This record gives sequence, structure tokens and C-alpha cells, in this order.
Amino acid sequence: MSTAPDNTLSGFGDYFDGARARVQRVAVTVFPDKVMFEPAEGKPVIWRADELRALPDQADRTGIVLYRAGDKLARLAVPDETIAGALRANAPQLTRRPPVENKGRIAGWALGAVASVALIIFVLVPIMANQLATRLPPDGEKALGDATYEQIRTALSEGDFVPLETCEAPDGLAALDAMIARLDPGDDLPYPLEVSVLDHPMANAFALPGGRVVLFRGLIEEASGPDEVAAVLAHEIGHVVNRDPTRDALRLAGSVGVLGLLFGDFAGGTVVLVLANQLINAKYSQAAESGADEYAHALLTDAGLPPSALGTFFERIRAEHGDAEGITAHFSSHPQMTARIEAALAADAGRTAEMVPSLNRSQWRAFSRVCGGAEGSGEDSAHEKAPASAQHWQDGDES
Repeated sequence: MSTAPDNTLSGFGDYFDGARARVQRVAVTVFPDKVMFEPAEGKPVIWRADELRALPDQADRTGIVLYRAGDKLARLAVPDETIAGALRANAPQLTRRPPVENKGRIAGWALGAVASVALIIFVLVPIMANQLATRLPPDGEKALGDATYEQIRTALSEGDFVPLETCEAPDGLAALDAMIARLDPGDDLPYPLEVSVLDHPMANAFALPGGRVVLFRGLIEEASGPDEVAAVLAHEIGHVVNRDPTRDALRLAGSVGVLGLLFGDFAGGTVVLVLANQLINAKYSQAAESGADEYAHALLTDAGLPPSALGTFFERIRAEHGDAEGITAHFSSHPQMTARIEAALAADAGRTAEMVPSLNRSQWRAFSRVCGGAEGSGEDSAHEKAPASAQHWQDGDES
């Protein structure tokens, strides 16, 4: 590299003419308003300073690789740091990017791509999920439900990777079996029903693919009596009968798969984790919720239980806790919650005969302690919360 008296710099560089696969060593002279180099063959080449562009994303930060605006193939690589610095100082538009051509066409393609993805996620995936939900092998659904159940137990546990405890007091489980037998969904179920109780204070319940229904301890503690738990259980059985969890799982898996193709692969474990969160919150569609409600009303009526218990439970929980947490947050996420509560209350508006509760006093006491509750906690707390119309079962005999 040499310096001339007229404020020019001289050195060497490598020139790629873009026509032949070979490198030409050239002498480079940098002027304040241009750069000149002379290949071994041909005339000297002059690039004006305002035409110079630096090739981006180069690993070598000491030198510089140039190309001429309008000519994207020819390259001039200058390794000398001093000459590269002079080029950066003299070229006013060195980092200017070439103008984007066909902006309208690109924007149209982008909008078309977004519309296609939206069509797949919001139209085609739900249609396919609805079709596949009734055709999946029951064993496959149960495997998905079991995997999701274990993910939920781990996610909700306060210990590190220690699953949340299940409630297994024998007398409490016997009372739960008696409640299920009283509801007797029977031939409606596409597969055997499996109901579990998790030892967690959340007042919630949800259904999983494959026939598993999960109740939380907090739900039992919040209920004023067994009929309110039975009403919630009947609602979740309605989701199982209609295979809503499976539809939801298929929709989620399809959507995650499409997004994974666009933004990066999602592993199957991620699908299960997201599905676990989705099912805890159980944000099904309004149609699915209405269908589960209607099924619960019919199932409760056939079992000789009041459908209004579903409405009074959600109404009271909402009044006590607002719309921020637990099962209230679940149901307030659905449109027309008030209409659903009113429908439950109206389902047995004409009833005159007194109904026999789903569990007698001793069974409810045992069920209230299915998670190992303290002596007397279930019965006393329930009696305090129960409306007058629901207390007859507690004050009577245990038959």
C-alpha cells in the first residue's frame, strides 16, 4: 500500500468479474471520488464512489468486499485495512440496500400466504379435527389423555418434577363411584369413563381425550353439596360423550404443526404441554359448551337430580370469587355465561317433587375427605355454604 501526493491510496485486491470462475489480482487505486483497478486483461475499471456498495455479512471486518450498484455479480475484495477505511470514508452510499422490486407483487404474495395459513388453521384444521375425532382408535385417544394427565400433574406440582398427588381415600373413592353410578352415562360413552381427583386447591374440572375426567380438591371444597359436584361432573361427561377434548387436541396439534412448519419444528412433547395448559383452562367453543350443558341437564334429569345445581354452583362461585380464577375464570371465558346459568336454572323450573341427593350424608362426608381432609371439614363447610333449598340432604338421615 502506498500514498500518492494527490490524496490517493494504492494497494492490491482480488477482482471477480462475474463472468468467469477465476480470481484476478489487481492493483487498486483509491481516489476521493472513485476507485480504479486494472485487470490483467482488458481496460482499467473505474467505479464511482456513489456507485460503491459493501457486501453485507462478511466475517472479515478488517477488509471490505465491494460491488457496483446495478452489477450484482462483479466483486472487488480489498484485504488492506487502511484502503478499506478510505473506501468507507469516501463512499456515501456504501451500506445502501438495492431497492425492492415488485413491491406490490411481494405484498400480494405475503397477504396470500397469511390468508392461506389462516384458512388452514381456522377452517381446514377444525374440519379435519371434527372428522378424525370420531375415527381415532380409542387406545390412541387414551394414550394421549394419559400423557396429558401426567403433564398436568407435573405442571401443577409445587415440588421439582414430583407429580401432584391424586386423592385416593378408599371411602371417598367409593362415594365417587356411587355418584358416577347414579349419573349412569351408560351406552353414551365412546369408551370407559375414568374419574380422578387431584389434591389441588383450584376449583376446577376438565375432561381429557380417552374418557378421563379430572376433578380438583378445590372444586369439592367449594361445592355446597354433592349435587353441585355431580352437575359439574355431568358437564364434563358431556364433553367426553361428544369427544370435545379429542377434537380440541387434534385442532391444537394441527395448528402447532402448521406453525412449526413456518417458524421452526415443534416436538411432540411441546404439543402435549400446550394441550395440558389448554385442557386445564378448557376453553372449548361456545357450541361445545352448550352441547355439554344440554347433555348434563338431560343426564341429571334422568338420574333424578336437579340440573339447576350446575347453574347455582357457577353463580355462587362467581359471586364469591369474581371472574379471576379457578372454574369461574374457565366459564367466564365462554360467551353468554349468564344465559348458560339461566338455562341450567330453568331446566328443572317445573319440578315439584323433592329429589334424592346424589350422595347421602355419610357418603358426602367421605367424598369431602377423599384427599385426606380433617375430621368434619367437608360436612361443616358445605353446610355453611349451602342454600336452604340444598340443605335437606344434610339435616336428614343417611339413607
